[in-house]
Amino acid sequence: MRILVTGGAGFIGSHVVEQFIVSGHYPIVLDDFSTGKDYNIPKGVPIYRRNIADDLSDIFFHERIDVVCHLAAATNVRKSVNDPLNDIYNNVHGMVNLLEYARKYNISRFVFSSTGGALYGNTDQLPTTLDHSTKPISPYGIDKLAGEQYLYYYNTVYGMPVTILRYSNVYGPRQDRKGEGGVVAVFIKNLLEGVTPVINGSGEQTRDFIYVEDIARVNVLAGEQNGNTLNTYNVSTGKECSVNKLFQVIAQKLDVSVHVHNGEALLGEILRSCLDNSVTQKELNWKPEVTLEDGINKTLIYFKEEYSKLTNIV
Repeated sequence: MRILVTGGAGFIGSHVVEQFIVSGHYPIVLDDFSTGKDYNIPKGVPIYRRNIADDLSDIFFHERIDVVCHLAAATNVRKSVNDPLNDIYNNVHGMVNLLEYARKYNISRFVFSSTGGALYGNTDQLPTTLDHSTKPISPYGIDKLAGEQYLYYYNTVYGMPVTILRYSNVYGPRQDRKGEGGVVAVFIKNLLEGVTPVINGSGEQTRDFIYVEDIARVNVLAGEQNGNTLNTYNVSTGKECSVNKLFQVIAQKLDVSVHVHNGEALLGEILRSCLDNSVTQKELNWKPEVTLEDGINKTLIYFKEEYSKLTNIV
């Protein structure tokens, strides 16, 4: 299959591109490179440097797209709180533009990278199941919910096959160390550089941390689904971990001892998040394969190498 991967030069998207290649498919990258990097993309993969809100007719026509795997988005919850209009432009307006091209060119499936924690909001059910109500408390979560509703519309009215993937908190190599929604990368960067980390709130807020390669595998399985269906899945480990515990694991592996500072709790961030993935395991024959400990080890190796290159250049 010929797969258009939006955001394919970014953290998660580049891993998805690699996994499509491994699985025998032909990915094409669409990315505006606001955060994506050229060196993330394997050699030989076609690259289109555009925003998803741009004219995309030539891409769909010349590349004969079979599947759209949509990962491009403004992903920073904190920035969405401060600038919700920018989030609407990138995450809603741009997505509808992409959907219109997907409809006109009759693609075989649209795979959407949604969110779990930010979509469900603060829940009274952990792990949170797919049938739980959605009550986002950030513009980012609202945008993702709007995206899912548009997908319901395109599936119901036009018959577009759709798969929605609601991620828990993704981490791993290539994650933006500047704080783009990636507490794992932020902690590692701080500790490697000798900077005292700041934990917002008490640190007892929890997340369900999933390694990026597990996310890449589920995208391929979603893209390979057949039938005129709309399927929604939680993509997670189903295990809760506090931010304090996460920091302790990383600090121990780096063999450092530091006292963190606690800042104020941030607006728009939920207290606890953990997603039930039982439907995903059953219907996609998928399960998370990388434990938190192994994933942190792999991520540390990557960032140590990157830090070594940086310090050698300096």
